[in-house]
Amino acid sequence: MVKNDLGERVAVYTGSFDPITLGHLNVIERGSRLVDKLIVGIGVNVEKQSLFSPTERSDLVREVSRHLPNVEVKVFQGLAVSFVHQSRARLMLRGIRPLTDIAAEFTMMLANRELDPDVETVFLMADQSLAHVSSSLIKQIAPLATDEMLAKFIPREIIAPLREKLK
Repeated sequence: MVKNDLGERVAVYTGSFDPITLGHLNVIERGSRLVDKLIVGIGVNVEKQSLFSPTERSDLVREVSRHLPNVEVKVFQGLAVSFVHQSRARLMLRGIRPLTDIAAEFTMMLANRELDPDVETVFLMADQSLAHVSSSLIKQIAPLATDEMLAKFIPREIIAPLREKLK
């Protein structure tokens, strides 16, 4: 596994996490077992209308990953590959869903390699039971779904804040 200049195995997993799903959490849990430290980077895209603010998203990710002592959550702006470099990491972790993400993620990996050849990208396939879950799906079904239904897609700690945002 790739180590940084301090001899640590540090990986960065970036995304919007708006809101965090069980698929995201699955990648965080599995990724945290592969490295000494996993930094979850909450990306800020000024051109995208988010449901939760960056601070709210980082608080929610921190809440659902608190059982993982080697996970750190940070907000960043700009390119993900630059954030990886600023985090003193050389490994970017990406979660992929089988049918929808592979082409876009592969293109991004090649671009990132051009931008910073020292950063390696590792893909983790989402568990099959979560492969269809996305934050966009959650936003679509949340107004109509019961809490029990939502709990199949997002951590229970996210349900109340999500309901509050959708009022």
